[in-house]
Amino acid sequence: MGIHRLYLIAGEASGDLHGSNLIRALRALQPDLDCRAWGGDRMAAAGATVVKHYRDLAFMGFWEVAQNLRTIWRNLQFCRRDIETFQPDAVVLIDYPGFNLRIARWAKKRGLRVIYYISPQLWAWHASRVRAIRRDVDQMLVILPFETEFYRQHGIEAIWVGHPLLDAIPEAAPPHQSGIVALLPGSRQQEVRRILPVMLSVTPFFPAYRFVVAAAASLPEALFREYLSGYPHVELVFGDTYRVLQNAQAALVKSGTSTLETALLGVPQVVCYAGSAVSYAIARRVVRVPYISLVNLVLERPLVRELIQHDLNALLLRQALEEVLDPDKSNVIREGYRELRSRLGGPGASERAARCILEFLS
Repeated sequence: MGIHRLYLIAGEASGDLHGSNLIRALRALQPDLDCRAWGGDRMAAAGATVVKHYRDLAFMGFWEVAQNLRTIWRNLQFCRRDIETFQPDAVVLIDYPGFNLRIARWAKKRGLRVIYYISPQLWAWHASRVRAIRRDVDQMLVILPFETEFYRQHGIEAIWVGHPLLDAIPEAAPPHQSGIVALLPGSRQQEVRRILPVMLSVTPFFPAYRFVVAAAASLPEALFREYLSGYPHVELVFGDTYRVLQNAQAALVKSGTSTLETALLGVPQVVCYAGSAVSYAIARRVVRVPYISLVNLVLERPLVRELIQHDLNALLLRQALEEVLDPDKSNVIREGYRELRSRLGGPGASERAARCILEFLS
């Protein structure tokens, strides 16, 4: 085909997961493909040479980004030099818009072909960035069904390939009363510090249940031990989130990709989010969508309870957890999850994306 070198950039745990499946699909179609990447352990295991780990990149929220501008600038400079040295046939950007859209602009000016896989959530709050995508991106591959229409309204022909989580997560097992509640406080340190204490505060009110924190493998154990020291009944499991969820009866989940993973595994959940006061104040002025979780956004209705910022407190979280542990409520949620899976398209998203990329470049 004449395509030999791709440079992929993922800046978060979810991007590492989807990037790894994309790399496997690409190399299944073209075994001699050389992939250099920013990502994580999964992309490295899939055969990419990972030059920067996402754990060094995960700045979340307006205020947090502002505090780390010097580091972000240094990362941009390093990335540009590394791309120039590698001389790829194309740059493949995976979500992570604050960084990746800057690289797209730079790469386009240098005559590199730019592919964007997994759209930034511009439809949620930053439609102004559509102009940058129209100018700088040669191929846009999207994973949510409503995104093609959003881009079409802005003069961009995006291709829907389906959601890659359907490849990574099997059909949900039949429900079981395991007595386990999973706690997923996020993959960034600042998320854990804001969200985990509230999650832990409700655990003493449910003595009949086992609580298990599913911790991101990229975070230090000391971070979790700091908060768990006062909760000896709460277990800690690192880097095995799917297994924790597969054995859970319910879950408290930080908003993000993990809400979709929890849904596809069939676990009734409460969605939690809290950011810095500055970041939240800015977000309230610019966010355009009625829900924060992908579950509710795709279904276009509030199937799962969302507790955001000031609503994420011990009283409301306790009430919400009591609700999802109720068998009638959990059955309603699981029924909604089945509809969610059908709306996301069938399996094979990673392979479809890989074929689109190789056909486009050839």
